[in-house]
Amino acid sequence: MRIGIVCYPTYGGSGVLATELGKALADKGHHVHFITYQQPVRLNVFNANIFYHEVRVPTYPLFDYPPYELALASTMVDVIQNHDLDLLHVHYAIPHASAAYMAKQIVLKTGRNIPVITTLHGTDITLVGRDKTYEPVVTFSINESDAITAVSYNLKEETNKFFAITKDIEVIENFVDNSRYDKKPIDAFRKVIAPNDEKILIHASNFRKIKRVGDVVKIFAEVNAKIPSKLLLVGDGPERRNMEDLVRKLQVYDDVRFLGKQEQIEEILLVSDLFLLPSEYESFGLAAMEAMAANVPVISSDAGGLSEININGETGYTAAVGDVKTMSECAIYLLSDNILMEQFRRNAKAQAMRFDLQNIVPRYEKLYSKFCRMVCEA
Repeated sequence: MRIGIVCYPTYGGSGVLATELGKALADKGHHVHFITYQQPVRLNVFNANIFYHEVRVPTYPLFDYPPYELALASTMVDVIQNHDLDLLHVHYAIPHASAAYMAKQIVLKTGRNIPVITTLHGTDITLVGRDKTYEPVVTFSINESDAITAVSYNLKEETNKFFAITKDIEVIENFVDNSRYDKKPIDAFRKVIAPNDEKILIHASNFRKIKRVGDVVKIFAEVNAKIPSKLLLVGDGPERRNMEDLVRKLQVYDDVRFLGKQEQIEEILLVSDLFLLPSEYESFGLAAMEAMAANVPVISSDAGGLSEININGETGYTAAVGDVKTMSECAIYLLSDNILMEQFRRNAKAQAMRFDLQNIVPRYEKLYSKFCRMVCEA
């Protein structure tokens, strides 16, 4: 199949999932065409079946805001026509679903009916999409998609709750490439971070308020007071400066490292003991799943789809959003019991294997093939 994938190229979960999906499809022999405004951060390998098409947005004095959606739709049309795509798979509804609808209508005038599959990822529905400024267009473009998927059952429920969706939403969960984590941790690397054999806690996100990184720091401060520990903060974003102030205020600055954005996080996860994700909302929690793939238990909130992947008392512990006390107590309890920790590590890896790309990617292929047959028969 010749598949067009439209996504954000950044470190967010939707871009990571879309890129990893495209790479997996290319490995299976499909031709995958990425369409976005810059090369995705996870698109870091050469594969003869992968193609990248940059969306160029001209700037004119007339425009206060360059019309990216129009440039995106035009680029989609160009790629569809010049590379004979079988379908478009757009990730994150805004603005990709509406741009895909426009592209679909344009090529329809030439006799081509290009199927559009829209995958919903989270904040495109729970936050941005519900804004009255965008809601009518989001609802319309989702309903005009030939198929709709969501990355968790919680996200499916949220979408149907807040939008007048007229089609069934198929749940195809996020996935992780477990083979990337099937290696031994580098002892020397761990020794650099924790020279006195301290426990290593880790958080990775885009440092937005919804991630509640402040809770991460507060949990760590409580843990560190009982168990000598180090905290690794991976990522960057608007809350970074506030977190630097907070670690000083809580007097844990010397035990916290801000690592910034990391393309290859597996080496860091493999030397970690516990992953913290106390988010206000997560549609799935891909960062937590990647931690589990590295045999790292998770302490998280129970918001959104997190309870679907982080099984309380098995792969880690969950608590209500903002319940720093319970999360801290659970972290201390787990880190204090080596036997229990090893069991949780095994449970975490087993859970990650359930969501391995070898199990999830064929479900996308099955969905694609249904529409590819329609194209071929037409």
